[in-house]
Amino acid sequence: MTLVMGIVNVTPDSFSDGGRFLDPDVAIAHARSLRAQGADMLDVGGESTRPGAERVAPRVEQQRVLPVVEALASEGLIVSVDTMNATTARAAVAAGARIVNDVSGGMADPDMLAAVADTDADIALGHWRGPSVEMYARAEYDDVVAEVLAELQERVDAAEAAGIPRARIVVDPGIGFGKRGEQNWQVLRALPRLSGLGCRVLIGTSRKRFLAEALGGDADLGRRDLATAVTSVLADRAGAWAVRVHDVPTTRDALAVAHAWEA
Repeated sequence: MTLVMGIVNVTPDSFSDGGRFLDPDVAIAHARSLRAQGADMLDVGGESTRPGAERVAPRVEQQRVLPVVEALASEGLIVSVDTMNATTARAAVAAGARIVNDVSGGMADPDMLAAVADTDADIALGHWRGPSVEMYARAEYDDVVAEVLAELQERVDAAEAAGIPRARIVVDPGIGFGKRGEQNWQVLRALPRLSGLGCRVLIGTSRKRFLAEALGGDADLGRRDLATAVTSVLADRAGAWAVRVHDVPTTRDALAVAHAWEA
């Protein structure tokens, strides 16, 4: 069954839960709750990547995430750090993180790939065409599927050239990053083709705008969470290694029902 990665945003400005878990103790408690609800791993981030978000200084990011990473890792939980900064990645791995989740695919910080190569951590490489403040300005494609695949292949090649073996590489097609509504659906329909890159595949659709659009516009978080669970089941059917979600129970239940159907 596809693994479930629970989202722990230690930020003041993430698009759906910004500020709720900024206090490290609250974030740690939330992460423990997600684990109890069925999360296989926890993705801790200290910088929002919502559309229009400004970058955060690595020092501030580390102040937010490192206490959370260290506490969770000390309890034996599998922790991923959601960062585009090499210094944060190094510090988080030293604190116990096993995965570096870089939505920029190593493009935002030229030291990222070498930093991860020097550790035994895995890296998730996201498809990215620029920072959040301009992500939609670059959402122009002749063939979105072919271009996303080609650009992810370039990132995989770069990671391998930096010394990261393919067994430690995860690819993420960057749903919602530099892609408008229908472009996201086109990429999701092509998920089986992502396996051709020879890496595990991570999918992050959780609560994103294109799901609300599919539901007729201004859907509340409950409806977006249900839509996320549906895409999680479809991603599972397409061979995804993991799905990254805010609402763990709904996605975990949907996956369990889908697998019971096929048992």
